[in-house]
Amino acid sequence: MAHKDSSPSCPPRFSTARNRSRPTYGPRVGQVAQLLGKPLMPWQAEVVDTALEIDPATGRLAYREVVLTVPRQAGKTLLGLAVKTHRCVGFGDAQNVLYTAQDRIHALAKWEDDQVPALQASPLSRLFTVRRQRGQEAIRWANGSRWGITAPNESAGHSQTLDLGFVDEAWARVDNKLETGLSPTMITRPCPQLWTVSTAGTVASTWLRGKVDAGREQPDDRSTAYFEWSAPADADPADPATWWSCIPSLGHTVTQDAIRAEHDRLDPDAFARSYLNQWPDEQPSAEWLVITEADWQACLDPRSQHVGRVAFGLDVSPDRAWASIAAAGRRGDGLGHVELVDHQPGTGWVVPRLIELVERHSPVAVVVDPGSAAGALLPALDAAGVDTVKTTARDVAGASAAMYDACQPDQATVRHIGQPALTAAVAGAVQRPLGDGWTWNRRGATVCITPLVACSLAAWGHACSPGVQLFVAAG
Repeated sequence: MAHKDSSPSCPPRFSTARNRSRPTYGPRVGQVAQLLGKPLMPWQAEVVDTALEIDPATGRLAYREVVLTVPRQAGKTLLGLAVKTHRCVGFGDAQNVLYTAQDRIHALAKWEDDQVPALQASPLSRLFTVRRQRGQEAIRWANGSRWGITAPNESAGHSQTLDLGFVDEAWARVDNKLETGLSPTMITRPCPQLWTVSTAGTVASTWLRGKVDAGREQPDDRSTAYFEWSAPADADPADPATWWSCIPSLGHTVTQDAIRAEHDRLDPDAFARSYLNQWPDEQPSAEWLVITEADWQACLDPRSQHVGRVAFGLDVSPDRAWASIAAAGRRGDGLGHVELVDHQPGTGWVVPRLIELVERHSPVAVVVDPGSAAGALLPALDAAGVDTVKTTARDVAGASAAMYDACQPDQATVRHIGQPALTAAVAGAVQRPLGDGWTWNRRGATVCITPLVACSLAAWGHACSPGVQLFVAAG
């Protein structure tokens, strides 16, 4: 049951070996891809041939989990389309499929703009209808199968029984809450499978990195099929031979000239992550340019806690893809404490969350920079009765400088608890001149720095509150 061309010209760097004693649904996925007008590339065929092996002793799928990391524009979206479609039409009885991406907005956009149109343009169009009711979007198949979308959080899939969960852009997850929500929904199904698909992530992508590390160490794990196309740390990023070794779509849907243009256009870190599928610790990095890693680690105290009331800071990335709420307060020993309270994709969650936090904690201040992307949320916060401290440009510069000073070894007057998203923000932060000073550069960073900006604003707000001083000299 093998494909005619199942030996990719660009082999994976790490992968689960094909067990040729087992039959596989792979060729059927290939047939579905043909019907969709998207024939599988050799690398995609290799993945489905192995990932969809059938245990001859049970007649069920051999792997409960599939982890796949590839560079951008390799074709993972089209692969996912074929896999999900096959699941809906090729398993005989009704199947329940759930798809998610970095947030529900992105998942819905891919579903509406790419997946549904591709299905409607195919010979399979007569086999399903589309429900577009907001919050209940689904492709409903004539055999009873259902393909829906969900937000990537711990409530994903609740009240449902799932056969296939497909997590796209898994690098955006900073914890395992999504998997915690999905796994129990599959426990009673005969052939459950969870697909985790992504390009390499950032320092904050701890959930995906754990799966990558496990896959590299044990690619032939009994329950997980693992596949990774990437360049090793010592590969020359400017050498086309490196590109041909790790970009499996090169020569199929992507040209060498296109990759060269991206190499010349992007900064080195962004190119390494996007097209070489390298993690920050595997590439020459410009990280820790402002606060050094040693200084940040010296301020680490996993048991740090504040006493008394806190101030909250809010920041939103310029593209509105991420938002962060941070808290700052003072510890019993007089040192400052900063903590990331919430860090999620999008902005729809921010106002309800801040209302909840304000009601619960009665903060001394809620600080927002009206000149930033977070300023667009001020009318909703004002309407909800949330009193905010609106900073000036000078205030923002002062907040940035105060955070920097508090982390310096001659002061070290602040403590943090070692949260990955905050550490990633500090590592990737760069400066932007502002008047006679500087501030954190949201547009110049290669990672999302909203956690750091939110902490800086919260600390400034707490220090400026009557009778409060956050950053004090260590004694």
